[in-house]
Amino acid sequence: MTTAKQSDYMFNYLIIGNPGVGKSCILIRFTEGTFSDNYFSTIGLDFRVKAIDIDSKSCRLKIKDTSGKETFRNVISPYYREAQGIMLVYDITDLESFQNLNSWLIEIEKNASKKVCKILVGNKCDKESERKVTFEQGKEFADQYGMKFIETSAKDSTYVARAFILKI
Repeated sequence: MTTAKQSDYMFNYLIIGNPGVGKSCILIRFTEGTFSDNYFSTIGLDFRVKAIDIDSKSCRLKIKDTSGKETFRNVISPYYREAQGIMLVYDITDLESFQNLNSWLIEIEKNASKKVCKILVGNKCDKESERKVTFEQGKEFADQYGMKFIETSAKDSTYVARAFILKI
């Protein structure tokens, strides 16, 4: 009988942010290597598991993709507590998604462990001509709140994997 190799580590990630910023696209690109312009809004919570190697250790990432809709915030609040990492995503072409980051930080503060690792992700960097939030604004916000920062494109796969394994 063949058994799957046990992982050295298991990490829980939570992806949060406004609706439409590309949270599901980032998750699917990372876990399945695909992209579609035809994703439906996440209702409540979805998750995927991805096995990766980091520093010669096998790791399993359990990544929970949350709905960005206000009506689902109470449903997802218990998942903050079990997360070791939180990916806070905004759309670089949507100023409102960037301006709402403070409300998402309040949710993290209220619900997550004080030790949780956070990364700020500016998604859709493939749409440079439509940019409303500069790289510098994203970096400054992340620095202000002690987060790592990266810009990604789920569409063309720019830095998506790196966002999940960026050492914090």
